[in-house]
Amino acid sequence: MAKLFLVPTPIGNLEDMTFRAVKVLNEVDFILAEDTRTSGKLLKHFEINTPMHSHHMHNEHKTVDLILKRLQNGENAALISDAGTPAISDPGFLLTRACVENNIEVDCLPGATAFVPALVNSGLPNDKFIFEGFLPVKKGRQTRLKILAEETRTMIFYESPHKLLKTLAHFAKFFGEARKVSVSREISKLHEETIRGSVTEVLQHFEQKAPKGEIVVIVEGKN
Repeated sequence: MAKLFLVPTPIGNLEDMTFRAVKVLNEVDFILAEDTRTSGKLLKHFEINTPMHSHHMHNEHKTVDLILKRLQNGENAALISDAGTPAISDPGFLLTRACVENNIEVDCLPGATAFVPALVNSGLPNDKFIFEGFLPVKKGRQTRLKILAEETRTMIFYESPHKLLKTLAHFAKFFGEARKVSVSREISKLHEETIRGSVTEVLQHFEQKAPKGEIVVIVEGKN
């Protein structure tokens, strides 16, 4: 029976690619990639020549039915995102749900996910946590922050470098200036760093040193 494989890819260091991931990408009939140019470099590095097709947030609603038909006809497929595990703040949910609803087997390989190392090395409690991903850009942002102000579990956010200062300022306003945070950027890459402290301290750091790269923010829950 055909199967959809969800295959994590490195978030920075190519050495984090697993042997099994390479094997699966070599053996499936086709690969679905968020950005074929980005994934093309990865596949070339590991000498993977499997046919690749585009599958991203702007076309996934249109391509799901076609992919399902290919799977139902006996082909195996692998879904990859630009970096990390598919469907975690990346395309993948719609296709996975469609496969489950149509009794097509789904196999998610273990592998790189940015928030896990950021959470573990933050020094904040990680026995209970919630993953928020990206906050709403405009509509619903303040409403969400007011709700999260009462959250007692450690919170995980993704953020872009040009919005980090604004987000930290909102955390100071809604959570309090003394709330502890940990900001990890460029995880597994050459310039990886983690800045820890109160919201105010971390905000002041990035006001003096402009943030760059992929960013994960870990926020202490309400005591």
